Amino acid sequence: MEAKASAKTLRISPIRARLVIDLIRGKSTSEALNILINKNNKAARLTKKVLDSAIANAINNEGAQEDTLYVKEARVDAGPVMKRHMFDSRSHIGHNNHRTSHIIIVVATK
Repeated sequence: MEAKASAKTLRISPIRARLVIDLIRGKSTSEALNILINKNNKAARLTKKVLDSAIANAINNEGAQEDTLYVKEARVDAGPVMKRHMFDSRSHIGHNNHRTSHIIIVVATK
């Protein structure tokens, strides 16, 4: 049985979030939580919230045991980009793109 959780339009670049997601893919949920707790960055905090939600969905909705769960799928998709402009030198326009991410985590029983 599988359970899924997602967080949409998070204010973090997908490239930065993928660095953390790659660390937990395929691991047991307890090991993944330990990795995320010990990482000290924004992507780890956001990913931990999504992983906690996926674990809770598996336990409450599917009746799974927490010690048998593992991270089956973990991915980060690019969300909408907020495009901002600012004045640059020599009367040029500089671009400042605020990228967003969608984090999707699927946990399953072994």
